[in-house]
Order: sequence, then C-alpha cells, then structure tokens
Amino acid sequence: MAELHDRITKFFNAIIQEDIEEIRNGYCQDEKTYVVLEGPRYSTKGFSMIAKGWEDFTVSPIAMTKIVWTEGPFEEIVGDMGWISGITELYLNVGGKEVFNTFRTSFVFKRENNDWKIRHEHVSAPHPDPYGVGDWLKN
Repeated sequence: MAELHDRITKFFNAIIQEDIEEIRNGYCQDEKTYVVLEGPRYSTKGFSMIAKGWEDFTVSPIAMTKIVWTEGPFEEIVGDMGWISGITELYLNVGGKEVFNTFRTSFVFKRENNDWKIRHEHVSAPHPDPYGVGDWLKN
C-alpha cells in the first residue's frame, strides 16, 4: 500500500471501531481544517466542530461497518502535502437496518510531526442528472 492509503486505512478503521481519539488524531487540529460531508449538512469548518461532529456520530444510531475503495485510491504527495481520492462503498448499520452507499471520496493531507493529517475532506454522491442533459462525456 502507498503511504496515504495506509494512513486513510487507519482513519477508516478508527471510524468503524468508533475510536474517537484516533478519529480526532486524523485531522489537522486547527480551525482552518474544512470538510464537505455526505450528509444533510454541506460542510464543517474548524477542528473543534469536526471533532464534535465525530463525537456526536459515535453516539448516533449510525455505525459504519465497512469502507471499501472500488476505484482507486489514487494518491500523490508533493512535499508536505498530499491527496488521496477515488470511489468508496460505505456499509452502515442505521438503527438496526443495513445501509449501503457509494461516494466520491477525496482527502487532502498535510504532514505534521511525522504523521499525515487530514486538512480537507470531501465525500459526496453524484446527482443523477443535475443539468437535465445526461452525461456530456461521449464515447
């Protein structure tokens, strides 16, 4: 595995295990860190709010059971910054019901104290036909 893939796997495992300290440890701990979520809230800015969001997640009826890359992950490191991106399948248990979703997933990392920390995160599902013309990419 590549360096950022190893780090994001550690982060994903912390989510599955609901290890709030390791989840928090995955982020740059300042108020400029920014995440774009797959949920009803568009985004969260600042480590303190990101940490609170994860703390609330771990006591919610949502439990992540598995995260699988189905495309990629693709990654690049340039100096003390790097990114990893691809398509992920998320498997969850929501109030006793098994739920499955596919998302576009990207993380931007910054190297801090010999560890990679998430500086920006984007997880989203595509809209089926946002402009009413289908996919403009033609074969």
